[in-house]
Parts: sequence; structure tokens; C-alpha cells
Amino acid sequence: MQGRRPTIHSRHGMVAAAHPLAAQAGARLLIQGGNAFDAIAATAAALNVVEPFMSSLSGMGSATLWSAAEGRVRVLDFVPPIQTSFPSDRFSQRSDLERGPHAVAAPGNLAGWCELASRYGRKPLADILAPAIALAQDGFALSEFGVAEFNEQAPLLEAWPEIYPGFAATYLPDGGPVKLGQVLRQPELARTLSEIAAKGPDHLYRGELGERIVAHLRSLGGLMTMADLAAVAPRWHEPFAVSYRGLDIHVPPPPCEAFQFLLSLKILEGFDLAGLRKDGPEHLDLIYRAIRIAAGVRIASNNPSPEALAEIFSAASLATLRQRAGDGVPVEGPTEQWTPQPGEDPAHTTSFSVADEEGNLVCITNSLGSPFGSGVVVPGTGLCLNNFLYWSDVQAGSPNRSKPGDELPMCMSPSISTRAGKPALALGTPGSYGIMQTQTQAMVQHLDFGLSLQEAIEAPRSRLWDGRSIEAENRIAPDTIAELRRRGHDITAFDVGWTMRCGGMQAVAVDPSTGVMTGAADPRRDGYVVAV
Repeated sequence: MQGRRPTIHSRHGMVAAAHPLAAQAGARLLIQGGNAFDAIAATAAALNVVEPFMSSLSGMGSATLWSAAEGRVRVLDFVPPIQTSFPSDRFSQRSDLERGPHAVAAPGNLAGWCELASRYGRKPLADILAPAIALAQDGFALSEFGVAEFNEQAPLLEAWPEIYPGFAATYLPDGGPVKLGQVLRQPELARTLSEIAAKGPDHLYRGELGERIVAHLRSLGGLMTMADLAAVAPRWHEPFAVSYRGLDIHVPPPPCEAFQFLLSLKILEGFDLAGLRKDGPEHLDLIYRAIRIAAGVRIASNNPSPEALAEIFSAASLATLRQRAGDGVPVEGPTEQWTPQPGEDPAHTTSFSVADEEGNLVCITNSLGSPFGSGVVVPGTGLCLNNFLYWSDVQAGSPNRSKPGDELPMCMSPSISTRAGKPALALGTPGSYGIMQTQTQAMVQHLDFGLSLQEAIEAPRSRLWDGRSIEAENRIAPDTIAELRRRGHDITAFDVGWTMRCGGMQAVAVDPSTGVMTGAADPRRDGYVVAV
């Protein structure tokens, strides 16, 4: 055991999620005769209750899935385009959209969850939402991670007097800081979920719930309309895929920015990583260089056309990028957006994966954006709204400047990997622009160094920032940190060995020869695996 989490196996079903009660909700649907698509929607809804700081039906996201019945990988995109009412010319810096009514984008999560369940599931919406409704009504005890999130964010939101009272009334009923084991009940959210179970997603997109959201935003000076909500429609896409070390790794195509993850791997494919000392300076130097190079390509070629994407991944292009990765000259450049960002990105996201005994496999990554999103809680609904327009590009002079109707390039990377045409691995993580970085690091640990899935997720990771800045978990040896500095990386160690700044990865692997499923969850947050 060596002090790490055990490996969890099953032949009948597996749920890996960012909270044990949410994983349990998905497993409940599997036990009740549902499939992976019913279970993933139930897990998503339960996360809305137990991690409201990063999950909500009013957020947005995407899913990558293997349909056993169809024998193929598909992608469902539920990141709506920037709404037509968005006054983009009013803003000139990203911080203008950090909180408040103008930060709120049209919510896609509910539409996405319902599309997955209606297209491929077999349980009614009432059954899917039942675990979440019970959790919201009965309440749940806060964990250490939840306590830290509530107590860190509440003082920050106090600076927004027009939205803080609604936040405090919903999440801080006793007024002060929350405590470990304190029970949080959300009866208004339970009622909202019950109404959706009875009326369907149109209750939000064309009905009374949507009208309440729009009215509240407008009372705060926002401009969202019912037409913006009615325009939300999840879209099915073919995935973008590359091969790496025997796996074909599939992710959402552009405008999703997941191609950075795959580009990092293709650069690294040109090097014998397995011949290096794991977590030594040569290994990490190559990883950091490849990630920063790939991030630069993504930023310079944001939302590439299929033709441009093919050119980025062409043999000639990869040869040039590999040469740069191996030339020893320090790599400097942005990792987030075109314009360097002050401070760390406040993104809060969640990722979760489910497999069933029928051979279906699905991974969702979805988010509210920042912790508690916009901070706007709609009275009487229990819903905290997203701030995804903070991820639009409103910076003066940027070639990627956003406008109404534009696709919203989103740094999410839910992945499904196949081996010889059979589903093998679902893996995703939260972490904003760090998502594509930390997935690369974990994949290398798993595929190049042969770590088990759980060991690969637990292995020390780093977060790269603009310029040459890197923050590393302090389990990386001090002499390695010193050598990486000598090589030109502006690297410092966190004061802890495990930090959520390096993600919160969940994964499910499937052995194609036996059907045995292996679940893995990240101890950096509240991740847990439930086997059926």
C-alpha cells in the first residue's frame, strides 16, 4: 500500500468523481438498472449540491464518450456561444468580468446532462435527479475541502454588496465561517431540481426558472434575455484524436482548447522519456518545455480550422516543435491567454468518469468558472450562476478578442482513449488552463513510466504560468528544483506536497480483454471511486 489509495476494480460498473456522495449517486443509478449515461448525469446533478463552489446546472462543459452500441467515440459540446446580448465593447480587461451580472454566460450544463441521458440513457429524468434532490433537501456534512472553499471565498464575495446577501443566505445560514462536519441544507435547490425533474430542461431554457434568472440579472444591471437561454443547444461533434504510446486519445475538437494536451504529448513522443529518471530534472525539463511550447501554439492559433489543426500536427510541424523542445534554450511565453495575466487563474472546475458493464465509457468536465462563478445566486432557486464570460477575451489589442455570437474557446479536456479500437481509459481533470498541463503530466507517468492509474494521478505535478514561472508540489526533490532553475525555469515549490492548483483528476480504465474496470481518484480534492 505504501500510504497511497488502493486500486479499485469492478466488472459491473465504476464511478470516479470529485466527491464521494456524488460518486455514490452515480453508482445508485447503475444499481437501479441505469447505464453510464444515466449515472454520469446523476453524478453531475449531485455535484451541483455537494460542491456548489465549482458545479452547477447553470455552468457549462463538455463530454467525451464511447458508445458501446455504436462502437465509436463522440463528443457533446455544451459550451454555448457567447450570447448575443453580451456588450463586449464595454470591457477592455479580463478583470472587468470576474464577478457580477455581466460575467454570466448562458448556462449549458443542464442541457448537456439531459441530452446525454435522453440520447443514450434509459432512466427518466426524475430518477436521475432523485439522489441530488435528496442530498439538497436532507443536507450533507462539509468536508475539509468544502470548508476551505466556503471560508476562503466568502470574504472575497463580501466585496460585492449587490450579490453577497444572496450568497450568504444560501450558503452561510448561520452567518459565520463554516466548520468541518457542519450540515449544509439547500431546500431551494431541492425545489428547483424537483421542478426540473417534473418539467424537463425547458423549465430553465424557455420557462419560469429562466424568467427568474433573467429578471434577477436585469435587476442587477445585466442584459441576458430569454432569447439567449432559448438559443442554448448542445452540439455533437467528432472528436480530435492522436496516438501516443499505443493509445488513441480522443478529446473535444476546437473551439475547445484540448488540442494543447495532445500537442504536448506528440512533442514528447519524439523523446525516450522512459529512459530518464522519473521526476528527475531531464524528465521534468522536457515536460515543462513541451507544455509551454504547446500552450504558445494554442494561444497563437486559437480556435484553428480543421486545415490549420492538421498543419499544427503535421510531421514537419512536430519535427520543428520537437527540435525546439530539445535544444536546451529556455522557453518563455504565455500559458493562459494572449495577454499575460496578473496572479493565478481562479478557475474551479470538476471532472468525473463512469463506466458500465455494457461497455459504455464517458468523461465529463464541467464548471462554474471561478469559485462560485459570478457569485450571483438567484433568489428562491438555490442556483449560483457561472462567470464564463471571464474566459472570453476582451483585452484590447488581442487578435482573439471576443464578440457576441463567437464560440467560447474553453480550456477543458475530457478524454476517452482507445486501444486497438476498444475503449481503454476515461480521464479528465479540473484546473482551467492547467488542465492541459496536468493531464499531460499524468499520462506520461502512466504510459511512459508504467505507473498504475492511481499512482499516476498521485504522482507529483506542477502548474506552469506565464513567462517562465512554474509552481511545483514539494514532493519534487530540492536538488531537482535547483537544476531546473539552472536550466532556465523560474520554478518554486509549493509549501505542500499536494495542492488543488495542480488539478483534481478522476479516471476509469477498462481492460479490453477482461472487461475489468479500474477506478482512480485524486486526493488533491475530495475525489472518490465507487465500484458496483
